[in-house]
Formats: sequence, C-alpha cells, structure tokens
Amino acid sequence: MTALPWTMPLLSLVFGYLLGSIPFGILLTRLAGAGDLRAVGSGNIGATNVLRTGRKGLAALTLLLDMLKGTAAVLMASYFYPGTEELAAVGAFVGHLWPLWLRFRGGKGVATFLGVMIGLHWLSALVYAVAWLLTLVVTRFSSIAGMTAALAAPVGAAALGRFDLALLYLGFALLVFWKHRENLERLLDGSEPRVGSRESGPPDA
Repeated sequence: MTALPWTMPLLSLVFGYLLGSIPFGILLTRLAGAGDLRAVGSGNIGATNVLRTGRKGLAALTLLLDMLKGTAAVLMASYFYPGTEELAAVGAFVGHLWPLWLRFRGGKGVATFLGVMIGLHWLSALVYAVAWLLTLVVTRFSSIAGMTAALAAPVGAAALGRFDLALLYLGFALLVFWKHRENLERLLDGSEPRVGSRESGPPDA
C-alpha cells in the first residue's frame, strides 16, 4: 500500500527518530563484555564514555556508527520520501539526544550532527569537520571542539547559500550546547580534561 502524501513527513520523522535512537555505544560495549556503559564514567552513551572503558576501537566504532545513523536517516528519507530529508534529520538528531529506550538519556549529538549534515549538504559538513579538527588541535579540549563545530555549522551553511539549513543547524547547535552544559561548568572551573589526559577522548557524541 502506498503511503498517503500527508503521512510521508510523519514517517520520515518517526523513522529518523528510531534510527537515531539506536544506542550503539551501549550495544557495542555489552557485546564486547565491557559492561553497562551507563555505569562507567559520566554515564553518557557516546564515544567519549566508551573510551573510558579502555576500548579505543569500540570508541572509534561508536563515533562512526553514531555519525552514519544520521546520514542513513537522511539518505533513506531522500529515497523513499523525497522532500522530507530535514524532518528525518531532526528525528535522527533528537533520537540520539533523547532515546525512548533509555528513558530519554542519550548522547550529546556531535557525531550524529555531522552525520545528518553529510546527508543534507556535504560541503557544510566539511566546514563542520574542519572547525572541529582545528579547534581540537589548538585547544586540546574535546568539548570546545564539538561546540565550536556546532556553531560553525549554521555559519558555514549560510556562507554557502543554504539559509534553510542554517536555521536548522542553528537549532541543532543550541541543543549541542545544552547537552554540553556540564562540560561548560567544568571549563569555567578549570576541571575539564584535555586531549591526552587520562579522562580525555573524542567529543561527547
């Protein structure tokens, strides 16, 4: 049965949410016998906390899969329900931040943000990636790098003429900052770890 046109946006949003809410960090650490990720470190489900289990490979894979689920949501929406890609992006991003299965305690959105950008507009995704890498090299703070990249996303999209995406990315950036509020407190009091310290890792994703 062909879906009615008015159902297409809803289906893309819901599908994006379900895909984005897959907690790869928890699944991978359990499969590897590393225990419940929520009982480790900060309890976050992203790559940074996976790294605190001592499994660098799992952390890298978590980062990659959290990114790719955002890209997949957008590309599948483009294929099945053209014109609803941005709704799928919203669903995937919100799903990662607030997954239903984990009582709405999800990740911080850095990797999934990049993933949906790759699907929506790869040039602005490149701006995001470059901003993250340069900031990480200069400051050695993963949290600052993630938040700087989030801010660069709407600026880059606007500079490239995609003002529609700039507004969407601005909303995502605000959510990234909200999810990093504890990191901001640690930055202010000087307790935020740098890359290379025992508690450091890739940006909370």
